[in-house]
Amino acid sequence: MNKLLSAANKEVLFMGNEAIARGALEAGVNVAAAYPGTPSSEVIENLASVARQRNLYVEWSANEKVAVEVAAAASFAGLRSMCVMKQNGVNVASDFLLHLTASGTRGGIVLVSCEDPGALSSVNEGESRYFARMLEMPLLEPADFQEAKDLTKWAFELSEKVHNIVMLRSVTRMSHASGNVICGKLPTKIPRARFVYDGPLTDPLKGPVISTPVGVKHKLQQEKLKKAGELFEKSPFNKYIGPPKPQILIITSSACFLYSREAVSMLSLQKRVGILKLSCTWPLPEKLLKKYLRLASKIMVVEEVLPFMEENIKVLAASYPREIGAKTFHGKIDGTFPSVGELNPDMVAQELAKIMKVKYKTLPASYARELQRVAAVIPPREQTFCPGCPHRASFWDINTALKLDGREGFVCGDIGCYAMAALFPAIGFHTVHTLHSMGSGTGLASGFAKLDMFGFDKPVLSVCGDSTFYHAVLPALINARHHQADITFVVMDNAGTAMTGFQPHPGLTLSATGETVPAVDIGKICAAIGAKVETSDPFDLEATTKKLNSFLEKKGNLKVLILKQVCALSPEKKGKKQYEVKVNEELCLGDECGCNRLCTRIFRCPALTWDKAKRKAVVDEVICAGCGFCALICPQKAIIKTEVAAR
Repeated sequence: MNKLLSAANKEVLFMGNEAIARGALEAGVNVAAAYPGTPSSEVIENLASVARQRNLYVEWSANEKVAVEVAAAASFAGLRSMCVMKQNGVNVASDFLLHLTASGTRGGIVLVSCEDPGALSSVNEGESRYFARMLEMPLLEPADFQEAKDLTKWAFELSEKVHNIVMLRSVTRMSHASGNVICGKLPTKIPRARFVYDGPLTDPLKGPVISTPVGVKHKLQQEKLKKAGELFEKSPFNKYIGPPKPQILIITSSACFLYSREAVSMLSLQKRVGILKLSCTWPLPEKLLKKYLRLASKIMVVEEVLPFMEENIKVLAASYPREIGAKTFHGKIDGTFPSVGELNPDMVAQELAKIMKVKYKTLPASYARELQRVAAVIPPREQTFCPGCPHRASFWDINTALKLDGREGFVCGDIGCYAMAALFPAIGFHTVHTLHSMGSGTGLASGFAKLDMFGFDKPVLSVCGDSTFYHAVLPALINARHHQADITFVVMDNAGTAMTGFQPHPGLTLSATGETVPAVDIGKICAAIGAKVETSDPFDLEATTKKLNSFLEKKGNLKVLILKQVCALSPEKKGKKQYEVKVNEELCLGDECGCNRLCTRIFRCPALTWDKAKRKAVVDEVICAGCGFCALICPQKAIIKTEVAAR
């Protein structure tokens, strides 16, 4: 049986995202929608795995804004719903969220934002907590795995009490770590959807669901937030541990609570340091904070990335100087903790030891030396495309075409596996020179192409993946066509949202729950807006380069080249080789090759290695995916590919 459906009172080892999914099931969630993004993807994947058993509707939406809209429709019809995304996705969804918090909701609706301090799997750290404050919606932050489940369930109840969407914020170390969770009861009742809309305009529960009249609705929205704050005062998810009169009070939330508790234990300061753990972080529970702020003159705020809590707590403290007294704050603002990256118990312990004037036992010198010794023998792992990745071939094709063109053209990049081509120039062969948000590569290319009146005459290409195409590229593409921007747009279609776990998208005939659905064809969409469309296989160097150069030579129109080749790690392709690839040592010139070891120094497929003894290139047969592209780029024809007979 799927462990997500474990019986009540059973203790189960859950990943944080699994715990969130279980909490949603215990709350009786009916609809869940999301766009994949690390570290959030497992929430929907787990809900999809039990969708049939639990009568759920689950989907991977085209983007995060659409995901919230789908979830909101369910809420308007009286059902419980969830939308899930990473921190970048909240930016995309914020336009609709601004209106949703104004119009109000009906059935419980929870926005799960899984954030990535340290940008371990992102191009920025982001901070959705400020969106919660700006958009005036309650914010909850689980501090351990049991709370990830329980707080998710409570979030739905809170949403229905205040008739507003509630944000639940997780972080990488919460979403992707695991811990024991005691399961609650799963509901059995299946509700019916009913959308009421014929009441008065100003009635949020019976009238049309709109954000106007603005004055009335905004006042109501603020009343809802005030009500949430009152509920937060008595929430069991906020708690204090420590002595009655601590010498210093740590105020923290989320995974930082675990770091703080461990740091206090490491320093044996349990009798001197108090920890106030807040799981309800916006609006702040004022009465609760006033009560505990009185206890100590020194306050340490432990949180990751920006000083969200610290700023809000300082404003509160300044509002009640007589009741709270003078305080010395330690946090982001005074430089105690950095405003970038993740924290950990060691960092908290170091700073706490300084403030408390106690010795902090660092690692013994012998241990540190041994650690350095071991680290030195571990071979470095280059961040690069996988063996057989079609993106490496695509960028080689593009680079070759641009060199043949000879006008110093360049590529505007986008978010996906291929973003590494901008982050690590050797991967993209120094062709990718911009990287921002999803879809922005095409918008930037459109802008560059209109600078000819200022003497800009370089060819401009933009790249995106198939999932990104549906997510955010279409408006920019239409803009380019409408304004006759002379760009070559390359879609790297590898048949899935590969970077986040190969989730399906509208270009595939598969839904989140495995059902057969109609695919939306990229080429037909591009042709419909008037673009010139061609398709090619990136592993066919000659044909692809020829088509690219033809596009670069043509002026004044939007040109689209779809490079179709399935990801090497896709279920249908993984472990299956089209070619056996070997190096003919007699033909390989090694260091004497005029190409400067083009295969291993420049192309740099992980399966192409260097035999130091023989001074020759060699193919690692274990990791080689058998795409055979390297045979096309060797100037000596020393790399030989032999087609594998069909089994």
